[in-house]
Formats: sequence, structure tokens, C-alpha cells
Amino acid sequence: MKTTDEIAPAMPHLTVHVCEQGTRPRKGALACQIEREVEFSTESLESYFFAKWEPVAYDALLVAAAVEFADRTRRRPSFTWRREFDVLVPVHNPDRWNDTKVKKSLTDAVSFLTGDVWRFEFRKRKKDADAPQQSKLNLPSNLEAVLPFSNGLDSKAVAGLMMRSMGDRLVRIRLGSRLRSKEVLAVGREPFTSVPYQVKPGGRPFVESSARSRGFKFAVISGLAAFLSGAGQIILPESGQGSIGPALVPVGQAYEDFRGHPLFTARMEVFFAAILNHRAQFAFPRLWSTKAETLKAYTDECDGDDSWADTWSCWQQSRQVSVDHKKRQCGICAACMLRRLSVHAAGLQESKEHFVWEDLSANSFEAGTAADFPRNKFTRSQREYAIAGVLHLDHLAALLDSAANAGRLKLSAVQLGRTLHLGEAEASAKLHRLLQQHKYEWTNFMGSLGRDSFLADWALSVQ
Repeated sequence: MKTTDEIAPAMPHLTVHVCEQGTRPRKGALACQIEREVEFSTESLESYFFAKWEPVAYDALLVAAAVEFADRTRRRPSFTWRREFDVLVPVHNPDRWNDTKVKKSLTDAVSFLTGDVWRFEFRKRKKDADAPQQSKLNLPSNLEAVLPFSNGLDSKAVAGLMMRSMGDRLVRIRLGSRLRSKEVLAVGREPFTSVPYQVKPGGRPFVESSARSRGFKFAVISGLAAFLSGAGQIILPESGQGSIGPALVPVGQAYEDFRGHPLFTARMEVFFAAILNHRAQFAFPRLWSTKAETLKAYTDECDGDDSWADTWSCWQQSRQVSVDHKKRQCGICAACMLRRLSVHAAGLQESKEHFVWEDLSANSFEAGTAADFPRNKFTRSQREYAIAGVLHLDHLAALLDSAANAGRLKLSAVQLGRTLHLGEAEASAKLHRLLQQHKYEWTNFMGSLGRDSFLADWALSVQ
């Protein structure tokens, strides 16, 4: 009789060997060559190592790049989630990286985030990495915190709110490899102006799109910025729906999404303390607020600033969501749906021309698009994106109404309470209020679209 292990299908496995130039990969391993699959930007590295060259920080960036390369290269199987990875990385001080506490905390953080099995091996580099040229950049002497900053709505709002109270004690970290032309002049010679590296596929395109490793990438970049600047706090701008929501409402049989969740960042704090000997705490000032409440606070407290309308939320690529050769946000993915819900709930408006799907009150999926959107661009995946976006927000709104979810919510409150040093009752009350507010906003938003909206057929909680 076969055992359970013999019956269960083997996990997909990949060995990745990060190679210096001129080094051959280990037999059976996929090469990830530095300056080919992992390309560092000299200018961006200078914006990180502006005061002192720290080889351990460079190595941490290389580890993050290796994790991203492996994650995106090995496709998840159709009926299971977990994969298995062995990753070999050359570092400047292998004894430091092979330390038991470092390896354990690294493996714990990455495995928890992605839901996969990870093993890391570190060996001595054959040649030290070239230290970037150092120059004096604009860094306040009284710096207390760093804030990861993208072109997103939460980033814009929370950066504005925190700057009002912290001033130059807060420095922003740019999460992106490219700046728009009008941003270049604004940033000038400042630290942390872009992600210091870019990961490229090997001999074939990347095949896995779940990209859970992005959470590790951005956490590493944020932690290194805190380490290199001496800051003791990393302020994450996500509101509750974006931070807690994806873990509460997983998609199908997928593993919970913890990319912006305190349970993941707590593990990263342990890793940073072990490898960098620097303690930086992640803070979530808007964790118990909805995105709409954050946006409303920003417009109320930041002198009516309407630059929030220039932010970007969409996940989709330009070629899929352009109208008349101009890039737009799709308007129907989960991120766009949350944006539109939040703008409505905050009592604000933005131009319909920001989106491909201009009219969510239309009576059919196709009728909601801009008139000039090519008919041949309608795809099955776009419709699936739209359905998934609606169902995510809809299921989140229905959590409090189902007795079947009571155990999940109780466990989440206990875990959040322990991680954030709150009592269970306080964490439970905060979580309940967040979900109740989301339900209120979602119901009102769907009501504003009318019963004939094509979204109404998918949203079960508001029927």
C-alpha cells in the first residue's frame, strides 16, 4: 500500500545559482548571472550607499533579486500552490550569512510570504563588488523614519499626512526603477530615489505572475534604507483593506497574501536585526482605516491638495489598457476597483478618462469601456480580472455576516493583537470596525451604480 507521501504529487523544484561574471553554475542549477539576469544601476546604488559602502547591504539586495528571479521563473502548478527552491548566492561574508539566526529568519520570512519551501546557501564571492562612488546627499541629521513611496494613492496620502507631523525627520524611499520625466527634477540629488537593481528573465520569459516575492523585495529595500540612514522606523502607507484584506479573503485555493501584512513585516524585523544588527520597526499608521478614510484625511488636512488624482493604482500593462495610444488605468482590476470605491466614499470625483472602463454603471462589460477602446482588445483575462476585483471587495464586505468566518476573524484578531502588542479584545474591535466601514462604503458604492450595472450580477453581498 502506498504511503501519503508516495500518492501526493512532488512539489515543483528549482535550483538557482547566482553567478558572478565568468563563473559557471552548479550542475543542474539555473544560472542567474550578475549584470545579466540581475542588473544593478550605478546611479541608484549611489543614492543608497551615499555615506558608506556596506557590502552586507549589497548582498541583501542580491538575495532579494535571487528570490524574485526564482519566484517568477518557476510556474506554480495548476492544482497546488507550493514549490521548492534551492538558492545559492555569492556574498562578501558567508560566515555572517550562514549564521543560524540569519538563515532561519530569512527562510522563515520568505517561506511565510510566498507559501513555498526555500533553502539558501551562501558562498564567498570570488571578487568583491565594486563600491559605488559616494557623494554627500540631502539627508536630515534628525531622521527618524523612512517611508516606501510609489505612485499609488495610499503612498501619496500617507506621505502627505506624515510629512505634516514629522517634517524632515521622515525620508521617502522610491519603489520603482524609473522616474517620470517631471519627477527627475523634483528629486534632485536625494537618497533612495529608485530601486537599485532590475531582474530580467534568463533564456525564456518569466512565467509566474503571482509575484508574492515583491513583498520581500520592497521590505528589503525599506529595511536597507532604514539601516543605511540610521532610521528606527519604517512607515508603511497601506490602509487596512490593502494590508489585511488579501489575507482575509484569499482567491480560490491560493495561499493567503501577506505582502503588506504585519505578520510578514514582523518576520522581516527579526531578519534585519540578525543580518544587519539594526533594529527598525515597521509601523502602520492607517492599518485600521479604509483607503477612503485615508484619502479623506489627506484632502482635509493637506490644504485641499488634489494631486491624489495623478496617482496610479492599476496592475495591468500599457499595451492592454491604452486608448488612442495613451495609457490609462483599466478601472476594473481589484486595485482599480478599490480606488474607485474609495474616491466615491471620500466624496471626491475623478475624470472617467483616467480609465478604460469609464462607466461602471453600464449594463454590460463591453459597454462600459471608452468609445475608442479597440473591440479586439477584449479578452477573457480582462473579464476575469473584473470578476476577481468585484468578488474580492464583495467577499471582504460579507465577512462579518457569515458565522462560517467567525473562526478566521478571531484567529486574525489574535495574531494581529500579538504582533502589534494589542489585547485580543482591542484588536478584534478594530478589525470589526474596519470591516464594518468597508461594508458600508462598498454597499453605497454599488448602490450608486444602480441595479442595471454589469457589476451587480457579480456582487452577491449587495443583492
